Amino acid sequence: MAKVTIINGNPSLNSRLSAVIQFVEAKLSEQNIEVRTINVAELPPEDLIHTKFNSEAIVNANQWVAKADAIIVASPVYQASYTGVLKTFLDLIPQRGLAGKLILPLFIGGSLAHLLSIDYALKPVLSALGARHILGGVYAVDAQVARTEQGGFELADDIQDRLKDAAEEFIRELDYKLVIQSAEQQK
Repeated sequence: MAKVTIINGNPSLNSRLSAVIQFVEAKLSEQNIEVRTINVAELPPEDLIHTKFNSEAIVNANQWVAKADAIIVASPVYQASYTGVLKTFLDLIPQRGLAGKLILPLFIGGSLAHLLSIDYALKPVLSALGARHILGGVYAVDAQVARTEQGGFELADDIQDRLKDAAEEFIRELDYKLVIQSAEQQK
């Protein structure tokens, strides 16, 4: 069974980004992919800020990253980049900790002005951690995820279509990666 770890770099656990993550997670679950989520905001702040590599919470989170075949990195965009909360966790991933992982970025921002934040802010850090297979990702705009009267969120059709396409590509690439790994192990 394929394993995916979602690294949710949102300081708020009930936001528009949560709806985006849940949509993609549902698509993965339909394919019997095991999904685990690291909500960075739930990790001990002192461990993140003081880069406590040996903290039990950080060690456990990094084990989820290590065991995953693929990683989804999700963040709202603040000041033309991903959140500081996400950066504190990425700094605690071991050197080359993303080597061999398929990566799907999911970002959401207030406008299209920061559309390239995935390419110019996130991808260099992921590459420094060893990631070589980073998909284009999805950048959503706040207006595409509306709050409902019940306190939930509703995704606009266009963002649903883009997320569905991204999830399908992610699943295809993940399947291909696992087939190649299996063939290499049988040699």
